[in-house]
Amino acid sequence: MKYITKYKSPNYNLRNNSNIQLIIIHYTALKNTLDAISYLCNKEKKVSSHYLISQNGTVYNLVKDKFRAWHAGQAFWRDIVDINSASIGIELDYNPRGKNNKFSLKMINSLKKLILKLQKNYKIKKNNILAHSDIAPFRKIDPGKHFPWKSLSSSNLVMSFKKLKNNEIKIMEKWFKKNNLKSKKKKTILILSLIGYDTREVYRNDKLYNKLIRAYRIRYLNSDDINKNKSIYNTLIKHLFNFMLTKN
Repeated sequence: MKYITKYKSPNYNLRNNSNIQLIIIHYTALKNTLDAISYLCNKEKKVSSHYLISQNGTVYNLVKDKFRAWHAGQAFWRDIVDINSASIGIELDYNPRGKNNKFSLKMINSLKKLILKLQKNYKIKKNNILAHSDIAPFRKIDPGKHFPWKSLSSSNLVMSFKKLKNNEIKIMEKWFKKNNLKSKKKKTILILSLIGYDTREVYRNDKLYNKLIRAYRIRYLNSDDINKNKSIYNTLIKHLFNFMLTKN
C-alpha cells in the first residue's frame, strides 16, 4: 500500500514502552485535506495522527508508526489511560457540516486496506478497532453516526455479533442474578466496563452515563434504531457474549 510521505507532523514523541494494540478512527471536521494537513502538521496545534485519508482515497503518512502521535487526548480503554502510546491514529477528511460530509467509497476502501495492513503488522484484534468516541465518550463524537461500521464488519475487520440463542441469554441473566445485578442500569454499566469503556464516574453522574450510552448507541445501533430511541440492552448482551467467546 502506497502512502504520501512528503508531509510530516512535528507533533509526536516516543511511545511509553507500549505495544501497538489499538486503531483509533477520527474525522477532521475541517474544510478539506489540505486544511487537515496544515492543521495536523502545525507545531502550535500540538495535535497529529499517523495517517490521514482524503475523500479520493489518498493516504498520507504524517507520523511514523513507531512514534506516539498526539491524536487521542484524554482517553481510556480497558484500563489503558495513555491511549496515544498504545495506538495508531487515523484521521478521515470528513466534516459533518462541510462539503466533505460523505464517507466516500474510495476513502473507506483505503481505510479498509490500511486497517488490514496494520492488523497484520501489529497483531491488532478486531475488538480493538475503535472510534474516537469509544475511548473519549464524554467529549468526542467522531467518526459519528454516519460512519459505515457495517462495511468494516462485512469485510471482517471488526467484530460482528452472532444472534444469541435463548439458552445463551439465560446463561447471561443467570450470571447477573448470581452477582446480584438486578437493575438494567447496573447490568449496562458492568457490560460497558467489561467491553472496555470508561465507567469510573458514571455510577454517580447521570450526565456522563447518558453520554456513554449515546456513544455506544452511535457505534453499535443503526440510525433507525437511534432515532427510535430503541433500547441498547439486547445489543449489549450480544456484545458481551461475543466478546467473552472471541479471541479476536
